[in-house]
Amino acid sequence: MAMLWGVSFDATPISGVVVEFVKIARHFHDRGYEVHLDLGYDIKADKNRFFRPYHDEARLLPPWVRLSRIPALDSIDGYDASLVTAVLQEVVEKGDLRLMPEVERITDAICERLLTLWEEIGVTRVLVENGTLPENIMVTRALQRAITVYGARHGLGRFVLWRDHDLMWQSEPGNGKYGSPPYPHVPPLLDSGHLRYLALHERARELTQAWAPHVRHIDVLPNAFPCRVAEVTPANASFRAAHGIPAGARLIARTTRIIPQKRIDRDIRLVAALAPTMDVRLFVAGDTGENPGEYRRLTALAAGLGVSERIVFGGWLTPDTEATGVAPGGGWSVRDLLAHADLVSFLTSYDYESYGNPVGEAIAAGVPYLTSDYELYSTVYGDKGFRAPVLRDDLPTPTFVSEVAHLLNDDTLRAATAEHNHRLGEQHFGRTTAAELLDRLVLTPMGARTRLSVVLPVYNEAANLPAVLDSLYGQRDLDGGRLDPELYEIVLVDNNSTDDTVALAKRYAAEHPDLAVHVVHEPEQGVSCARRTGMLFAAERSTGRPATAPAAGERFYLVSADADCKVDPRWLSTLLSAMDGSGAAIGVCDYYYREEHFAGRPRLWDAIERTLRCRAMAFSLFGGFPDGKGFAVEREAHDRVGGIEIFYQLEHGRFVNHLSDDWDFGIKVSALGGSRVYVPGSRVEINPRRVDHALDEVIEGKAYGSHGTIVIRDIRPEADDCGGEAAPVRDLTEEEALRAWQFSIKDFLPKNLLLPLLLDPELLATAPVREFFGDELADALRRRIAEIVDEMRIVDFTPIHAYKTPSFRLYFEFADELFARLRAAAGDDIGFPPPLPDCLADIPRERFREFVHYYCEDRESGEAHDYFGNGGVF
Repeated sequence: MAMLWGVSFDATPISGVVVEFVKIARHFHDRGYEVHLDLGYDIKADKNRFFRPYHDEARLLPPWVRLSRIPALDSIDGYDASLVTAVLQEVVEKGDLRLMPEVERITDAICERLLTLWEEIGVTRVLVENGTLPENIMVTRALQRAITVYGARHGLGRFVLWRDHDLMWQSEPGNGKYGSPPYPHVPPLLDSGHLRYLALHERARELTQAWAPHVRHIDVLPNAFPCRVAEVTPANASFRAAHGIPAGARLIARTTRIIPQKRIDRDIRLVAALAPTMDVRLFVAGDTGENPGEYRRLTALAAGLGVSERIVFGGWLTPDTEATGVAPGGGWSVRDLLAHADLVSFLTSYDYESYGNPVGEAIAAGVPYLTSDYELYSTVYGDKGFRAPVLRDDLPTPTFVSEVAHLLNDDTLRAATAEHNHRLGEQHFGRTTAAELLDRLVLTPMGARTRLSVVLPVYNEAANLPAVLDSLYGQRDLDGGRLDPELYEIVLVDNNSTDDTVALAKRYAAEHPDLAVHVVHEPEQGVSCARRTGMLFAAERSTGRPATAPAAGERFYLVSADADCKVDPRWLSTLLSAMDGSGAAIGVCDYYYREEHFAGRPRLWDAIERTLRCRAMAFSLFGGFPDGKGFAVEREAHDRVGGIEIFYQLEHGRFVNHLSDDWDFGIKVSALGGSRVYVPGSRVEINPRRVDHALDEVIEGKAYGSHGTIVIRDIRPEADDCGGEAAPVRDLTEEEALRAWQFSIKDFLPKNLLLPLLLDPELLATAPVREFFGDELADALRRRIAEIVDEMRIVDFTPIHAYKTPSFRLYFEFADELFARLRAAAGDDIGFPPPLPDCLADIPRERFREFVHYYCEDRESGEAHDYFGNGGVF
């Protein structure tokens, strides 16, 4: 049976950390996992629970969570709360290492007990909550050692999720508690094939990567909340009466630990300031016994301000049942409180919180909130547009009190604020956020023999999809038999389709159970975003397979396909063989049109055929660059460059994602030493609609944009059958055919013949390249590239389109010689260079290079980009 064991470093029976564990664990429970949780009583020394037996903590948790703990820690000689405190103060804070032999001895003993426990209950997954907070480096180090040993012993992949809530730079910073950056005596993050780190938000991920640059697998898993409005029901209708709160009183809710850092004194002072003008009550849900001194201080403050009867300390409430699946057990829940609350308060310390769960819970439950301007409030909530009174001073000011009073007294404003926040909450941290990430990381298994994931972005492709899926399902091996379906899977990425695309894909998967078909969703529109999501989904899952899986020791490939293009029967097997045989990082397919589609249009076909001939020649020479219609990338090469990059450009005053993500991805992989191999036997048939429906733009060199902007456009005709056999369209006139060919060859030559040389000038010293260019031209190009690199001070051509200016310059300077070599290699019909731009035609020869530089660098007009045509579709 699948088994999830979790540990919380919070050492409390219920807290935001524990609640988040339960939310995540529920995704595992729903998929058949047995769930165990160690509350961490024997970890943190400052909670006064060391070795305390569990009593009624289980009632605060769902019945499917079994309370657990590392066994027999009290039998380890010398291990107790006082040692933990001493290690924190002496070793971590001051750097005094005299206790380290004791730390090592106890670490080993804890590790042995962990391993014994995991073996006894058959652990298959581990979830660590807040383990990087270095309150107890002995347990942290023991966990790291146990993970390494247990993972290797059982051949597990990334079976551990290590999730942080309060890293040392977010919790009590500046007090020296954890030493000084870079925290030399804090256990460093373990870069292990068994571990995946999860940060709560992008800022935490950035800080973690800066602190631990050696760790590659750090994902963002925000706290998620079920976005369902809390309502008064017959089951919770008596909540106010049970706590002595009048039905007509305004109720402010605060769910919190009762400790000084939470600044509950601010809430009490707020109530005192509001009391003269309204009947207002504060309900504090938290353990009054955790810090008795703080509880006494707060009750004394309330008495001194004359509001004792308005403050209710209600004790612990069970977590939100909608979030955790806790069945009502006769006690009150957080959701019951939220159903009756008019406002939720979170007036916490500036530098103590990392996420602010009560704010998220209020938003999800449809209750307005008020908050202090704590350090990460803007990161998590404020910058996303949520509305709330925000305390920016140490204590409530008259202005702040007035804003809160206005919100409490205006029912219409309160309802509008709640509705606005609730709508944003669904978008930013609904439960699907966590579910989708967990599915991608751990919960959608990959076949043990899978070698290739075919990523297929789709948007309203119901008409074409059956034929495309059939071509993928019908893949053949090199001998002509059916390709083993266990070797590959299909990852279909829906990009907000409004037709039957998704239903069709799911039906196809159900009807073909021998081939794994996964459907994932990408909400940001654009094929680049969809391709990135699909590749990440596949790459992450492939790293989580056990080391004992048959395919785990072999290279794994991510394969890009397009939903409007069909692939040949041996597309995958040929690609797999070439990648394995060459060891290349990228495999580039052959792309072709069926000539019969262009029957009766000889001028158009001539322009297309010449372009394809030049492409095949250049690809054979340099390996080519990937096209989303069909290419493969080895997973580790994909991960090294961070996956597909999403780059944005302005179009008509709005940002759109850049279309050439595939090309630019190939440049980044190549720049990091990844080789490319052209695989002419791995063939993809291009849907002719790409030409038919954009013919006018093809002729003018604007098929995918102009003025330097390359954007996606819908080139699908109103009706198109799945085979691409749309009604024939007109042929080109002689003048149009000439313009179409000139734009096609101008688009082709800088990218396919010159860019490879810019990325690797040493190619000009290799025999095949020198044979193609000839010694004289090869040497001239090599000298000129070195001059341009020195002149431009560019040492890296991988940033998107940094290569355009030097490629354009080389084209103009060597056009005659380059076309001569093309004619010799691909045929006399390649012809001669198209006319120069008018602005260059009359430039004196001795100043030609100078003005070519100005022309290609003129980023104000974009004329150079328009001259070369922004991406031909041939």
